[in-house]
Amino acid sequence: MSDAGLDLEPTLNTINSIILGHPLAVVAAFLAVTVLLSGGVGMIETVEDQSDAFSENIAAQEALDAVNEEFGGSFSGDDESTQLLQSGDNVLSRQSLLRSLAVIEQTNERAELRLTDATGPATIIAQQLDPSADSYDAQRRAISRASDTEIRNAVRQSADRPGFQSLVGNDFNRRSASAGASLTVLTHSFPPQDDNLQEVQLGVKDIVERSDGDIRVFGLGITNSETANVIGDSLGIVMPAVLGLILLFLIVAYRDPFDLILGLVALLLSLLWTFGFIGYAGIPFDQNMISVPILLLAVGIDFGIHIVNRYREEKGRGFDVREAMTITNSQLAVAFLIVTVTTVFGFGANLTSNFAPTRNFAIVASVGIIFTFLIFSFFLPAAKIIADRNRKRFNIPSFGSSPLATEESVLGRALPAVATVSKRAPMTFILLFLVVSGGAAAYGAGVDRSFEQEDFLPPEELPDYIEGLPDPFAPSEYTAAGSINFIEDNFDAGNDDEITMYIQGPFTNGDSLETVYRTTRDPPDTYLTTGDRAETTSIITIINDYADRDPEFAALVARNDRNNNGVPDSNLEQIYDALEASPAADRADEYLTEDRRSIRVEFAVESDASQGEITADSREYAEDFRYAATPTGTIVVFQAVTDLIFQSAFQSLFLAIGLTGVFLVGVYWLLDRKPLLGVVNVFPILVTVAVLLATMRILGLSLNAVTATILSITVGVGVAYSVHMTHRFIDEYTAGASTDKSLKITLQGTGGALVGSMLTTSIGTGALVLAISPILGQFGLLMAVSVFYSFVTAIVVFPSAAYVWARYDQGGSLRGWLSEQTNSTPQFAGQDD
Repeated sequence: MSDAGLDLEPTLNTINSIILGHPLAVVAAFLAVTVLLSGGVGMIETVEDQSDAFSENIAAQEALDAVNEEFGGSFSGDDESTQLLQSGDNVLSRQSLLRSLAVIEQTNERAELRLTDATGPATIIAQQLDPSADSYDAQRRAISRASDTEIRNAVRQSADRPGFQSLVGNDFNRRSASAGASLTVLTHSFPPQDDNLQEVQLGVKDIVERSDGDIRVFGLGITNSETANVIGDSLGIVMPAVLGLILLFLIVAYRDPFDLILGLVALLLSLLWTFGFIGYAGIPFDQNMISVPILLLAVGIDFGIHIVNRYREEKGRGFDVREAMTITNSQLAVAFLIVTVTTVFGFGANLTSNFAPTRNFAIVASVGIIFTFLIFSFFLPAAKIIADRNRKRFNIPSFGSSPLATEESVLGRALPAVATVSKRAPMTFILLFLVVSGGAAAYGAGVDRSFEQEDFLPPEELPDYIEGLPDPFAPSEYTAAGSINFIEDNFDAGNDDEITMYIQGPFTNGDSLETVYRTTRDPPDTYLTTGDRAETTSIITIINDYADRDPEFAALVARNDRNNNGVPDSNLEQIYDALEASPAADRADEYLTEDRRSIRVEFAVESDASQGEITADSREYAEDFRYAATPTGTIVVFQAVTDLIFQSAFQSLFLAIGLTGVFLVGVYWLLDRKPLLGVVNVFPILVTVAVLLATMRILGLSLNAVTATILSITVGVGVAYSVHMTHRFIDEYTAGASTDKSLKITLQGTGGALVGSMLTTSIGTGALVLAISPILGQFGLLMAVSVFYSFVTAIVVFPSAAYVWARYDQGGSLRGWLSEQTNSTPQFAGQDD
């Protein structure tokens, strides 16, 4: 008896007695839990700034934070500032300057906007015209009363004032006193514990929208607001589309209004339970979470179709309601449990991720799958019994009671044909699948990887089909991506083609600047050079620039420059003191800390060099500096995050495959004493993952903050298809049917159900391409492709693996069996072995 495997019949009988003996009580209990968990739905909070969560605890990000904190500058990212971005033919004209001042003045008049300071071309030029113009009203009068010539002269004179040129676009022309873009920084004050920057910036945006001229508002509050809006807008667009498509296919799959309603109610309960859990657990809802309801619908649809389809098979054999459901539950309970555990392994493997949003996704998706299993294993069968008994009681006719794929249907004839082909040379097909998947994996390993802040923002221009949506589906207005592009296109400070080297000194020693200057000779190939030196901006640049304009300061530098190369190598404290007392003090603060122990050096890099190449060169180059140097900046931080994303993706994938494989081998040994069935079960999903990776590279899709989870998710969702095939096959096989007969029944019955599941799931998840955020669209496309591949490999790859396994299980010689099959007419379609 020890070889018979674990006897689950007593446990299954107990479960069936609960479900089938007390269906009303089961339904009532599940509805009560639904009411309880629904209370958590209103407690869900959306994440605003999600990108920061991916760069936590990264050395380059910590260095960048130190740079932003220790050095000044208009682009330092002050959380309490708002930026007014102005564009036009000449933003330094009288009319444009007055428009900018009008926004500042109106902002100042509204106390709730807490304006404490405003710095921009308009304020600087006004004070150049009238040094006593301290109020914004006085500044507006100064510009209004000045002649055009006076304004042009004031612009030219202001160009020498600290920080002015960083506030005008790269096209600033001193001679014509013109520029096509400008930036004004508004600073706000907030009392302790007051966090209403978003409300303040939206208030400034309201003022701008009612003013004339091309001015836009940008800041952390605006970005956070739009990040939150894109979640709601995406759900508002995607979910109706998903539900509509799912409803359409479920109508085809169920072909019965009562079964359709029961299936939809079960799906709704799964979503309510999961969203309630999110609220009660205090897990933030971010863009990663948008895919959770789609995935739950995918698994729920799979469970629902299998239950109804299998129930109809048993009803077709003449069993009554309770007998048919008893057989259905007994045969599907184990398969559902296996699917649930393997799916949790696939989703839960993301708990090893370095990123909190991905770990949160893993928790919610795993819990949601468990909820879905409970609802479809207990609630749906109980509700189905109640419905069918009442249907019989009130003599309500059946509308569609046949399984999806019967022996007489086109589907029922087409699906078993796959096994006919596989039987001819199963080992040859296995080797072919191994070669294809190996090649696909090798090619797919070169898939692109990326991380960009814009990944979490809606695109600057929304597709026409989204722009044209009527209320209540019409999306919010999105400006953050456009503002980021505007800054990058018009201001040097927004240029990503540079690396910041954060160097910790001290820098008061006589030769400290000289050593930095010497190290800029012969930089890496990805760095821009002038002659043999890297193109840099640093405190040395500020010293040289001011020496060119001030003869007295130039003489001071020359007296302390022993080798006459323009870099002082003695009395640095005296030079710094003179610089701090000069008009160049503000610029010096951007490159030298107050304690004079750290500097930052900005290196221009090749715009066509890859992010990875620049980062690798920068890390190696940092070792050449005398003092501790840390490369940072957008390029380095994003590359560090990108590397972690790639590492986490494959770490989760291998963990998911490992746990799933070990579990399946153990389960099939425990249940049937046939552990190799676990390998047969995993093989199709390995092929799926390999081909999916290759497809990503072919389509030019990258592993990013959202799509990085697709590999382990594919294992979790895709393995369900091969689990259902394997479990049905072994049920028939151990009951005495031949290999041919077992595969025929499996492909017709379970294969037919998988067709319906695949169509609804792939179309449903594919609807994510309608999401406003492109990154979610990519995830939806990949999910649809992975589900389709999982179905194909379960139907095509599994039969070959099953034939090879069956030969080993029957104890014969594989070589002799293959020879026998080659020299004989294959038996499948109409006869058994």
